[in-house]
Amino acid sequence: MSATTKPRKQPTAIARMKQDYMRLKRDPLPYISAEPLPNNILEWHYVVKGPANTPYHGGYYHGTLLFPREFPFKPPSIYMLTPNGRFKTNTRLCLSISDFHPDTWNPTWCVGTILTGLLSFMLETTPTLGSIESTQYEKKQYAKRSLAFNLKNQNFRELFPEICEEINKSLEEEQQPLVKDVETLTNGVGGKDSSNSEIVNGDISVRDGNIENVQNRGSGANSTANSLINWQAIYSNIIILICFAIFALVVNYVIKNINQE
Repeated sequence: MSATTKPRKQPTAIARMKQDYMRLKRDPLPYISAEPLPNNILEWHYVVKGPANTPYHGGYYHGTLLFPREFPFKPPSIYMLTPNGRFKTNTRLCLSISDFHPDTWNPTWCVGTILTGLLSFMLETTPTLGSIESTQYEKKQYAKRSLAFNLKNQNFRELFPEICEEINKSLEEEQQPLVKDVETLTNGVGGKDSSNSEIVNGDISVRDGNIENVQNRGSGANSTANSLINWQAIYSNIIILICFAIFALVVNYVIKNINQE
């Protein structure tokens, strides 16, 4: 009689990670999304969405949780990858829920507990190892830049496709007023060109009438007046062309900066 083999028991950390993942999917946390890497369940990536009425509003903050194999009996390392004005990037953060303080760690804490604590501490101004100081204005600027910054990260794009759609939609909405302003300015310059041409032509026609009067007084004065009018018209057209070229360069520079961001 052959001996029956028992199914191999999963390590505690992996089993716990799966439980936490199912819990997050069943009961999503406000402002927080989290996904483990498909090939390494001990490395989680999270996204914190800036809450309303805070300087982080409108921003998306991407980071990682690196869990030890001894989890849940040992805490994870916590990193922030997106510049935010509160924490240093790519630096282990010193929090009571991180591996900086194993003495305060509670094995009953889960991924949701860790990320909720991180968001709470982010909204405070208490200094710690890995934190930085910045003004409210600087944090708001970081929030605006976070959208395009996160899209450059491959793990972010692969793990959070729905958030990427939100970001792309927000970026398109931000660029629409700029595009309209550029079109308005371009059309305005075109209108000015036509009006300037009419003015120049009007000036020439008026002065042509004066020239005819001058012709009655002498052919020498007529040739001098014609020469003066021609130079004035050429000079005006050159100025218009130069202004339009400068404006086109400015518009091109603005559009390039928007695409780079």
